[in-house]
Amino acid sequence: MIVLNGGSSSGKSGIARCLQAVLPDPWLAVGVDSFIEMMPASMEGSDAGIQFAPDGGVIVGPQFRRLQDAWMEGVAATARAGARMIVDDVFLGGAASQERWQKVLAGLDLLWVGVRCESGVAAGREIARGDRVQGMAALQAEVAHQGVIYDLEVDTTHTEALECAQKIAARLRGQA
Repeated sequence: MIVLNGGSSSGKSGIARCLQAVLPDPWLAVGVDSFIEMMPASMEGSDAGIQFAPDGGVIVGPQFRRLQDAWMEGVAATARAGARMIVDDVFLGGAASQERWQKVLAGLDLLWVGVRCESGVAAGREIARGDRVQGMAALQAEVAHQGVIYDLEVDTTHTEALECAQKIAARLRGQA
């Protein structure tokens, strides 16, 4: 299992797609963005759900957290059932977020990958995407990595997703 962590617009989703292309076996890619899209619309903007502040901050409530816990358990169950998984997440809580994943993924072979990108570059990508609250990429660029321990880090500031994916794939081959 590969866990990609980095701020919004850092390039995690692109790396996940490239990993699916370069790895020899089929891998499923799941991401926090898809999880958020699965939630009912009533959860967005709700104190119990998820709120996106005008400055790009993200606030999650208790119902969001319960659903996220269930989703994480489902991802772990899928991996335990034999699927190779790539997780694309933003550790809003830094080390505490990694600890949550460590608990549900206990006993699985894991590769923790930090996906870094200079905040100015990520902010430019955020504007180009047009589907994010401006400021989110800059706020998350460092917060997502605070206290997190990685097996490998890649930086998409000046490196394309394919090259990052090839570096991750090479690391996986070294573990085999």
